[in-house]
Amino acid sequence: MTSDTAAIITELEDRRFAAVEQGDYAAFAALAHPDLVYAHSSGVVDTLDSYLAKCDSGFYVYHRVEHPIDRIVVAPGTVVVVGEMHADITAGGVSKHLANCSVAVWTQTEDGWRLLSFQGTPLPASAPAQPQAAATSAVSQ
Repeated sequence: MTSDTAAIITELEDRRFAAVEQGDYAAFAALAHPDLVYAHSSGVVDTLDSYLAKCDSGFYVYHRVEHPIDRIVVAPGTVVVVGEMHADITAGGVSKHLANCSVAVWTQTEDGWRLLSFQGTPLPASAPAQPQAAATSAVSQ
């Protein structure tokens, strides 16, 4: 069960990052919980509606995203994904390269797993510039 859940969440993570990279915000919204808390590495926090509005308006444009996963923690009804997000984006008309550690929280709903929260935090300057292959592990509580 734990490894099956980890595999499902890994696939959902791939789908959500592909959705924003492709500009398919309807696909992203379908994976998100209505109460999404999206904390950017800048410290700005968005709801699902405010994040989608920014994406739809072109405020955020994702050109490239890589998201290696370091660890997946599976608990009853909740999954925490710990990893990194390396991306080339345009935010408010400014080109940026993001090198973040990230935490995503998925919750199980009647409609399946939904992204409840995401937070990116800048990696220290001494961290590698490009992600390395990371192992995925599942831990059951």
